[in-house]
Amino acid sequence: MGLRRKTKSPAVLSHEFVIQNHADAVSCLAMGLLLGLMFEVTAKYVIIFITVQYNVTYTTDDKSEPIHFYEYGVKDMATIFFYMLIAIIIHAVIQEYILDKINRRLHLSKTKHSKFNESGQLAFFYLFSFAWGASILTAEEFLTNPTLLWKDYPHSRMFFEVKFFYVCQIAYWLHALPELYLQKIRKEDIPRQLYYICLYIAHISGAYVLNLQRLGLMLLVPHYLVELIFHASRLFYFSDENKQKGFTLWALLFVMARLLTLTLSVLTFGFGLARVETPGFSIADGNFNILTVRISCLAAICLTQAWMMWKFINFQLKKWREHIQNQIPKKKITITKSRPTKKEPNRANFANGAVKLEDGASPRTRKSKVL
Repeated sequence: MGLRRKTKSPAVLSHEFVIQNHADAVSCLAMGLLLGLMFEVTAKYVIIFITVQYNVTYTTDDKSEPIHFYEYGVKDMATIFFYMLIAIIIHAVIQEYILDKINRRLHLSKTKHSKFNESGQLAFFYLFSFAWGASILTAEEFLTNPTLLWKDYPHSRMFFEVKFFYVCQIAYWLHALPELYLQKIRKEDIPRQLYYICLYIAHISGAYVLNLQRLGLMLLVPHYLVELIFHASRLFYFSDENKQKGFTLWALLFVMARLLTLTLSVLTFGFGLARVETPGFSIADGNFNILTVRISCLAAICLTQAWMMWKFINFQLKKWREHIQNQIPKKKITITKSRPTKKEPNRANFANGAVKLEDGASPRTRKSKVL
């Protein structure tokens, strides 16, 4: 019988130990917060992490049902922290039970393996967020009446679905920062992923704090649809390199989404909010409708869209050059070895079938007489 080799477990609190057991540690922390609800002493503190805070209830008549609205505040940071833990757990579950099993069958290289995991995680998130955001837009009738984007601003009071959507969005993109370390992302990919993670956090948090949740929803939903098509197409491409039709659809929708984003942004900041501007900048009332804030928001959106288009154009040019190079047939260079040819004597040196030298000497060598 052969001896079994025992795999050496990493040292406690080492980098490898934290990476291998981070999901279990985070699960224990989340379970500890949930268990705190069972005790009266800790329930009033733990409830801040789990439920949405700042509830405002309105009643029109005695017989009508009360309407529940929500505002934002400092306590939302605790709620975001808890759902960031939930996002880390879900991330680990998807990675271990779905993506890792598919990776073993595909036998991808290290570069494709990293991109496959990235696209797999983001495809699940974009699909869930797109369906959730589209349902909110349909229920709130923002699609049929675009004037609701700026009408009755400031929109400091939100419905439960809208606030919980933004809490989960911020929590997910915040969880992506430690995942760069926990998932052993390659150093070459870290700057690229940091760019779009920070852009998501800045734009979503800005829309949430500046009471532009309606505009944020209108811009996020089509953007998530385009990103979903891209990452789904990349997943199919890794499974079979001949499946590239999805990238064509993504390229068309990408340009349309950028135009839609710019159109809605200019319409909201340049015309809608400018007409309903109320004097006085008030953080307490949630009124940020002043010229400086509007120009700053519009400039941030335009610069982001310009940067995305620049990256898109460079990506398409790179693919086009690769396609052109693959279409050019490679010329086969055949090296022919030249054979040595015998030097033919000049015809002028022939006379009556005998070869004569130019100086009149005979071609035959004379033997010297030995005396």
